[in-house]
Amino acid sequence: MTNGKINVAIVGLGFGAEFIPIYQRHPDANMYAICQRNKEKLDEVGDAFGITRRYTSFEELIQDPEVDAVHINSPIHLHASQSIAALKAGKHVACTVPAATSVEECRQILAAARESGKNYMMMETVIYSREFLFVRQMRDEGKLGRIQFLRGAHIQNMYGWPGYWEGLPPMHYATHCVSPCLALVKGEAESVSCLGSGRIAEELIGKYGSPFSFETAHGKIRNQDLAFEVTRNLFDAARQYTESFDCYGSKTSFEWQLSEGDEPVLHVGEKAEKVSVPDYARLLPESIRSFTTKGVYDADEHSHPSFVQGGGHGGSHPHLVHEFVRSIAEKRPSFPDVHQSVNWTMVGICAHESALRGGETVHIPDFRG
Repeated sequence: MTNGKINVAIVGLGFGAEFIPIYQRHPDANMYAICQRNKEKLDEVGDAFGITRRYTSFEELIQDPEVDAVHINSPIHLHASQSIAALKAGKHVACTVPAATSVEECRQILAAARESGKNYMMMETVIYSREFLFVRQMRDEGKLGRIQFLRGAHIQNMYGWPGYWEGLPPMHYATHCVSPCLALVKGEAESVSCLGSGRIAEELIGKYGSPFSFETAHGKIRNQDLAFEVTRNLFDAARQYTESFDCYGSKTSFEWQLSEGDEPVLHVGEKAEKVSVPDYARLLPESIRSFTTKGVYDADEHSHPSFVQGGGHGGSHPHLVHEFVRSIAEKRPSFPDVHQSVNWTMVGICAHESALRGGETVHIPDFRG
């Protein structure tokens, strides 16, 4: 720590650069170091933000005794291995989604977190979006009544993104639609069944052996009489980008808007009305509140595509930083904690397995036992 502040290192400076100024202005964090294999990019970002501690080697970074916490924004296939290595090196870990690409990697992340005693938090944007915080507030105030059903969808054209995205099974990147369904009821999934639909371009299929344009899954929530439905697409569907969720309550239901720029709909009984969702910057320290309503890292030129295309991720970035930093400072589990992070990730992994088996129900391991 430096002057009582948590020393944070960011790994990966594409999407990761979005978070640099937020950590720099958080009252309990010190933006200590950055890591990027490409030295030219490393120095460009370091010079732009005045960060002098720079690493081209992740392995060297996690051996730095001054680093308290690592925020990982690497390509998907590196998430698990880097998270496990950082935890074993005694660092708190925040990692962009998904946590892993296999059930075994999820088990290893949990084991490493337990053995190290450090926090692991999957940085899931949707559960800190203003829309989610709005519905969560309605839940806490009893306005929803009894929650009866939840649904999520994430449709996004990934052509033109880095090569490791090409042909990725849709459900391997499902946390944006899974997480709000489970977070709203403070739950974890017990089992899932999934069907694939359509077919992507032949040249994309071979990389991961996944032919599906869409995957749609039904999940059972553990120890609750609730089910949820999620739909995921990455290629070859004509649809404007959407990361959406719907929540159906006995008193009031919330449905996501159909198109960008429209407003969500509240249903009270059989009456429907559009609603303006407020910003929730008031939940944050004053120094980082401005980041809920604007781009972070030079949005006009350099902002990461997922931030631009996703409508700014619903103002979630400063909320994620605040939760991660405060969970460490307060010596408590983050939300999501490591159990929730791996369960929400395994929903997608097991759903794809189900789709390959023609919709067979797949039980999701319960690592809490």
